[in-house]
Amino acid sequence: MSIEAARRMRRSPAAARENILQAAEQLLVDHGPQALKLVDVAKGAGVSHATVLHHFGSIDGVQTALAEAMIRQLVARVLEAERPDDPHEQLEGVGQVLFDAFESAGGARLAAWLELTGETRRLTLVRAAVEEVISGPMAQKGINPERATNLILVAVSLAMGVGLIGRSLAELVGRPPETTREAALAFLKAGLAAALNE
Repeated sequence: MSIEAARRMRRSPAAARENILQAAEQLLVDHGPQALKLVDVAKGAGVSHATVLHHFGSIDGVQTALAEAMIRQLVARVLEAERPDDPHEQLEGVGQVLFDAFESAGGARLAAWLELTGETRRLTLVRAAVEEVISGPMAQKGINPERATNLILVAVSLAMGVGLIGRSLAELVGRPPETTREAALAFLKAGLAAALNE
């Protein structure tokens, strides 16, 4: 079978959507969110523009679906990292997962792009994702839901900031590139310790 024939093979709707999202994610990683254009996503997925439009409605729909897929993956990894019994070990694992998500695979750049273009309001999955983390692992630790929400807001904001500019900012002030991430994790550990001792 030729490469072109393989690329044009008939897929289920779910497989077609996944194929398009994988192509979009690769463009995001390789070239940033500005590369998420209809023509480039369709080309990367080996489908027509009409196929992308059929499954997502617009390039904005692709961006939103990609962001939501990344959120689902992140929540799954966070919940997996919450398994150790020691809260500080848990935070270390969760912190690594969170910061890795925003420092690699274009997560911070996509989030910033969606915010700058006014598209974050379409990310309705965020509330459910936060509630899943709060009602599960954080509730088991006895952390007040309001405090837990605030910790998550700070953690995600820090991870996004580190992912966008943390390395460059550290270098600009004459520090090793990993300094910003280490300082942010230390800040989060202090916040968790305070929440556990309330």
